[in-house]
Amino acid sequence: MPMPATELAWDYPDVFCIPLVVTAAQIDSYGHVNNAVYLQWLTDCAWAHSAAVGLPEEVCVAMGRGMAVRTVHIDLLAAAYEGDELFVGDWLSSNDRRLRATRIFQILNAGTGQCLLRGHVDYVCLNLTNGRPSRMPAEFVERYAVTLRE
Repeated sequence: MPMPATELAWDYPDVFCIPLVVTAAQIDSYGHVNNAVYLQWLTDCAWAHSAAVGLPEEVCVAMGRGMAVRTVHIDLLAAAYEGDELFVGDWLSSNDRRLRATRIFQILNAGTGQCLLRGHVDYVCLNLTNGRPSRMPAEFVERYAVTLRE
């Protein structure tokens, strides 16, 4: 029986997380989740967290500002398989209140408690009209507050 997110061994307290179940479409020819799928799951979690703090994608687009991926670091520690129930969690670990912010991610298997992935993604605030780095609007500074101090 899968464990609830609150009973899993997250690396840090106060995780924001989303549940998911691995589908057949996410499995590659090796019989496990394709590597590219993990990045999509991190993106899904980041957007869900952003929406939870009042900045869903459509609000960012309307503001003409968005946090774009600058660098990604992922350590894949174990494989996931069709039917696995997982939780993808994140924490905002830095926000310079000008241009850059970082999220730390972890993916846990709800059935076994095993950590499948640890990683972090560095973001830069962009002007969506011209694609150039742009100072964060006040809403980003306020709502993308750091939730984790390493």
